[in-house]
Amino acid sequence: MTQIFDSLLLGFSAVLVPANLLFCLVGALIGTLIGVLPGLGPVATIAMLLPITFGLTPLSALIMLAGIYYGAQYGGSTTSILVNLPGEASSVVTCIDGHRMAQQGRAGAALAIAALGSFFAGSVATLLIALFGPALASFSQKFSSPEYFSLMVLGLISAIVLAHGSVIKAVAMILFGLFLGLIGMDLNSGVSRYTFGIPELTDGLGFVPIAMGVFGLAEIILNLEKGQDRRVVSSKIRGLWPSRKDFKESWAPVVRGTFLGSILGVLPGGGAVLSSFASYTLEKRLSKKPFRFGQGAIEGVAGPESANNAASQTSFIPLLTLGLPSNAVMALMMGAMIIQGIAPGPGVMQERPELFWGMVASMWIGNLMLVVINLPLIGLWVSLLKVPYRYLFPAILVFCCIGVYTLNNSTAEVVIMVIFGFLGYVFAKTGCEGAPFLLGFILGPLMEENLRRAMLISRGDPMVFLTRPISAVLLTLSALLLFLVIFPAIRKKREEAFQE
Repeated sequence: MTQIFDSLLLGFSAVLVPANLLFCLVGALIGTLIGVLPGLGPVATIAMLLPITFGLTPLSALIMLAGIYYGAQYGGSTTSILVNLPGEASSVVTCIDGHRMAQQGRAGAALAIAALGSFFAGSVATLLIALFGPALASFSQKFSSPEYFSLMVLGLISAIVLAHGSVIKAVAMILFGLFLGLIGMDLNSGVSRYTFGIPELTDGLGFVPIAMGVFGLAEIILNLEKGQDRRVVSSKIRGLWPSRKDFKESWAPVVRGTFLGSILGVLPGGGAVLSSFASYTLEKRLSKKPFRFGQGAIEGVAGPESANNAASQTSFIPLLTLGLPSNAVMALMMGAMIIQGIAPGPGVMQERPELFWGMVASMWIGNLMLVVINLPLIGLWVSLLKVPYRYLFPAILVFCCIGVYTLNNSTAEVVIMVIFGFLGYVFAKTGCEGAPFLLGFILGPLMEENLRRAMLISRGDPMVFLTRPISAVLLTLSALLLFLVIFPAIRKKREEAFQE
């Protein structure tokens, strides 16, 4: 415990410098802004801001990107409650009871419970990272290439199980991502693979143009396609502090949402969206008066808002300790770390302790900033909702193109971004999720590297994956998950759960 306390002091000393505090505030502000503005989620925003991180120190860059992620969970609740239009996917479920409360003149209480619940959940989840992160990183020291390969297999199969919609489509998206990750020069033989003689593909496809295309440009096209009807609750928001009755009805859902979100956030493929829906379903089933849900029940705001914020924080645990991204945002964070020359995994805590503990400390500071930003500035965020999207998208489009071009002064990468933008639009229209694709793309080269290394160690014997205990357990879990998702009865239950 003393060691954790000393490590936290190291983290706070790294964060409490003017530059890092500024980037923490900038991340929280941008996160709240994109959470408030429907049409831009944290995945698209982080993808678009990746080029900016080139010029920052690693800690400043990661603090800002992390702030955007958990800040979006805070901001998304504002539009859900006041406009009935979720600014962020994880806030969709908050619309059901949050907007109903606003129509009943209780918008202040809904917004305050959402902010206070998120702050509590974020603080607890950050504490969990501080407590369990070192233990998990210490355990992962026992990993070598076979274990890492098996862990990545488990991560990809978990992403299939937890992906929305068709299992076949999720598998296809992962395989497509894995294939694209193989494009470029083979580092062992020096032979170009799948480049079709195009010199720009010799070094492989860039992570940033693909991420900005699939999530940034595709999001713009989808938003332009659908009309937006923003009817903000016009009555003045009063009584921001919830009543004693509100607190009494909310504390248990907040605790349950924090617990549920903390667990689901760690799972590969889980994250804020799944956690908020799971929390709402749990609260409705536990309630003695389930008919109140949908009519302005404060439990329907407190639980999901706590769950999505807890999940957004704990999803950093597998990335920082095992080097395994659990969702699309974590894949982008992993990309940002690689851009900065940092290999995600257990080595981060040992070789760059100020980076790991600085990230942990920044989450507490960022959550505190978000409470301060959200509640007093609600009027400002509401006024931003009145800005028409047609004025926003040209600026976003120009920002994307400049950002990608300045990476390597390459117009080819801009073209690649545009191609993947249309591809992302096709993915969305055909019900194929972009997250499994991105996970496959970023894990593909790492899986290949670890597979080759494991085969070299074992002199070509594939049984090395089964004779090493940790690797065997991970592969058994993978096979079990795959069997469960293929089994008809389980698959039906899974589809019913996502439908609900």
